[in-house]
Amino acid sequence: MIRKIYETHILTQNLQKAITFYEKLGLTLAHYMEERNVAFFWIGDPSEKQQMLGVWEVTSERFRKNHFAFQISLKEMKSIFNWLKEKGITPKAEFGKEPIEPIVFSWMPAASIFFDDLDGNSLEFIALLPDKPQPEHDIMYLSEWEKLVQDS
Repeated sequence: MIRKIYETHILTQNLQKAITFYEKLGLTLAHYMEERNVAFFWIGDPSEKQQMLGVWEVTSERFRKNHFAFQISLKEMKSIFNWLKEKGITPKAEFGKEPIEPIVFSWMPAASIFFDDLDGNSLEFIALLPDKPQPEHDIMYLSEWEKLVQDS
């Protein structure tokens, strides 16, 4: 019955700055409602209308941080650090791993890089890997994963 998450929402304390940030990530502004302090963005090709992100401006008392991930290709993941740098976005350490390269969740497997939006919401780029899951291994760097897969 449930096939995917169509729409998710996050909160911001400055909607205009959030609009600029999410457009910088490549999302397309679908609809802006000034009277409701909300902007909706298409994720992916806007003509496909497959997924949407709603960004709501709230007061500091109502604000809370959230997390979600954008799926990208493995090819894009391998050049994501340069792409983020060009956008003025700094990757962050997660799970005890410094952001020197993507990390791999071996139980999936998937490669990820984490960063924050302007409000401190935790965002992630994730690329599913074509390899067999290896849940017996902990989180590792992508180069370590590739060596592990090559050697097995």
